[in-house]
Amino acid sequence: MQLGIAYPTREVEASAGSVRKLIRAAEELGYQHLLAYDHVVKTPLEGREPKLTGPYTEKDAFQDPLVFFAFAAAVTDTLEFATGVLCLPQRQTALVAQQAADVDLLSGERLRLGVGIGWNYAEFEALGAEFRARGKRTDEQVELLRQLWTGDVLDYTGQFHRIDRGCINPAPRRQIPLWLGGYTEPGFVRGARLGDGFIFAATGDNAVEGWQRVRFHLEALSRDVDAYGRELITLFARDAQESVDHLRQFRDVGGTHGCFHSMDKGLGNNIDAHIDYIAETRRLWGDG
Repeated sequence: MQLGIAYPTREVEASAGSVRKLIRAAEELGYQHLLAYDHVVKTPLEGREPKLTGPYTEKDAFQDPLVFFAFAAAVTDTLEFATGVLCLPQRQTALVAQQAADVDLLSGERLRLGVGIGWNYAEFEALGAEFRARGKRTDEQVELLRQLWTGDVLDYTGQFHRIDRGCINPAPRRQIPLWLGGYTEPGFVRGARLGDGFIFAATGDNAVEGWQRVRFHLEALSRDVDAYGRELITLFARDAQESVDHLRQFRDVGGTHGCFHSMDKGLGNNIDAHIDYIAETRRLWGDG
């Protein structure tokens, strides 16, 4: 299983020193990838109609993951980068294609783009995006991203996009791995149909159940299960040992990637405490 860490964006200060210190420590500890979360517009939840519920508010800080990775690529040598997940239907598809291509080129092909459909309708409205159509738009965006990454001049007409003989340049040297994430059956279906892999943010038990659903849909589509990636972010583990236990449970059913999440463990803004935490999870994991 390939191991990574999630950048604790909601708890540590957005400073070059903190970023550099943590990601260099992760690389030195033998972690293979760095995952970053995404929310552009942070909103209070209360007093909205329809009612808005979710885990994040205006008090939670999220750095833009592609800008963040551009910095991280310059101060690391081997660490790979994954968005977990980028709220794709809030964004202009061609712009995402170019930004992802730039990060992949400048990092030496170290990017994996994880995408999801999002949940915060107020954030969609602030970004000028249609919330109700986010699932269908994501389907079209995944198709268009892959076409744009060829670098060919496109004449594309879809439900949500029109490109009149255009392309991105520079284009990546490869098709950037494109994984999907989600919690629901429609998300599992979409991931099996469109993704190169799937990202679960769950307990070990729920990740096993989710993978069984994605696998079912992969097999129904006659897709190669062995070539399909699957990652668990230990979002709901209460401590380092439980994080390791969840990843081992997921690995034992075929999980290919695991990501330790150090937030919500009482570590706060102390970057050294987060480094100590990922050192402890790496020690507990040992050789797997």
